[in-house]
Amino acid sequence: MKMNANPVRGTKDFLPLEVELRDYVRGKIEDTYKAYGFHKINTPIMEDIERLNKSDGGENLSMIFKLLKRGQKLDLAKENISEDDLVDSGLRYDLTMPLSRYFANNRQFLTMPFKSIQIDKVFRAERPQKGRLREFFQCDIDIIGDKSINAEMELIAATTAALEAINFSDFTIRINDRRILTDMILGAGFKNEDVGSVCIIFDKLDKIGIDGVRAELIEKEYDADVVEKFVAILTEADGDGLVVAEKYCSNQEIVANLKKVIEFANNISEGKFKAVYDKSLVRGMGYYTGMVFEIASPKFGSSVGGGGRYDEMIGKFLGESVPAVGFSIGFERICAIMLEEQFNVPQKEKVILVCNQDDDFAMVATKMRELIGNGMIVTPLMRSKKLGKQMDSLIALGYKKACYLDSGAFKDLG
Repeated sequence: MKMNANPVRGTKDFLPLEVELRDYVRGKIEDTYKAYGFHKINTPIMEDIERLNKSDGGENLSMIFKLLKRGQKLDLAKENISEDDLVDSGLRYDLTMPLSRYFANNRQFLTMPFKSIQIDKVFRAERPQKGRLREFFQCDIDIIGDKSINAEMELIAATTAALEAINFSDFTIRINDRRILTDMILGAGFKNEDVGSVCIIFDKLDKIGIDGVRAELIEKEYDADVVEKFVAILTEADGDGLVVAEKYCSNQEIVANLKKVIEFANNISEGKFKAVYDKSLVRGMGYYTGMVFEIASPKFGSSVGGGGRYDEMIGKFLGESVPAVGFSIGFERICAIMLEEQFNVPQKEKVILVCNQDDDFAMVATKMRELIGNGMIVTPLMRSKKLGKQMDSLIALGYKKACYLDSGAFKDLG
């Protein structure tokens, strides 16, 4: 019986042209980030399960791939075995918690403020669907050690420059501040302990509308008058949202900083994108403490990037407050969009070196080195009865010209 050759559900194989596009996108983004002074780091894909469970990752905590203990540490004969007896580590679900641990462990070797790049795989045990895989790349930049809004503005400048480098435009940066939203929730009459739950429901506003938010809050048995006041605040914010934000925010500097960041983003956009205040933006991670942002594109049904400030996470490792803020490009979604648009990767000229079956390979290799030295990408192809079919498959991979070893002549393949 043949074994099933399909990849594990929620993962996928990538064909050569897909990998070529992904490598191009990754390279362009990485080069842009390095030009802005960020430094690439690597962290293990595995983390201690206790750290993962305490990382305030919102709903992602229920999607951690947990790894069984091995060897003598795993005692299956033990009575009343619990998960703690079986599991001691898991696969990272994002790159922020691993970065926080990394910083705490390597702080003495790092220059402050520390500006990092991480482009690597993460894993989530969620239901696979379009734009959502169980194994996927995240593409993060973070600034640790700068509590000013200069960090947010620098992240926006670098991220939008990276998107411009891959010809990705016509997007909107939605910006909010968790502290403004918290004050709106408290201003409606909710209690401090209610804020997290209300945020989770409010985060669905784009999907279920204001009536859906009202219904879910009532279903959670919150006071009806408080719910109606919250709905009224949200409806009021449908006008000039920042005016309403000023009305309810207990710290006016927060709103002033939000305005500065939005103004900065719009000033550098040159019409290629725009930045707006969005009262409905929550971001699902529990570790965000201040400004949050997302990139919305009309080419995709949900966000293609996002991030925010997480000033308390690193403190869990060091016992002291360390400001931090990050921005992540939705690498997989952007690559999917570019594939659908049949984006052509700029590249060197690709040449098929057509040889005879009895040609000395030393001659073939010498000619290949000559063509490669002239800046070409070369693949040798031995003549056969199926030469046309072989050429067609290479033409599909971007080979547009043939060079015949016996004559040295070139031929355009059309």
